Amino acid sequence: MKKGEEFEKYAAKAKTLPESTSNENKLILYGLYKRATVGPINTSRPGMLNMKDRAKWDAWKAVEGTSKDEAKSDYITKVKQLMEEAGIAI
Repeated sequence: MKKGEEFEKYAAKAKTLPESTSNENKLILYGLYKRATVGPINTSRPGMLNMKDRAKWDAWKAVEGTSKDEAKSDYITKVKQLMEEAGIAI
């Protein structure tokens, strides 16, 4: 399976993670997903009153030096880890 196909497969699986998945883990996945699909951050940081979007922006910024392929691999690894922790078959 090509990296892109595997990435898409795990992007779909990520949507099946339980609601109890921590916000921290959701933000890690968000940042890796944006880095893998969009690339470098291309927007300015949201204002202080927009906490949710600001946290998402920060998660994306945190993986700034990662290549798209690295971000895809890291995303897949993180989804697998979260699925195992939740007792979901991979």
